[in-house]
Amino acid sequence: MALVKTVTEDKIEVVGEYKAVQVRTATIVKEDGVQIGQSFHRHVLHPDSDISSESSEVQAICNAVWTQEIKDAWTAHLASL
Repeated sequence: MALVKTVTEDKIEVVGEYKAVQVRTATIVKEDGVQIGQSFHRHVLHPDSDISSESSEVQAICNAVWTQEIKDAWTAHLASL
């Protein structure tokens, strides 16, 4: 009986006016090749987020969508709150 746990980023979405990046991580547990459990975790990154600990794929998406214009708009939005 072998248990195997796999953790993957299975969904990355860019949403909203300020290009928030939502990352969903799936944790799948299999016993002898048959899935016996699954759970999800989601976190959201905004243009002022530290992305240094994110995967290279998430970093590339953030760097592509977070233009200076988006970063400036996000900063202005936060200042208006």
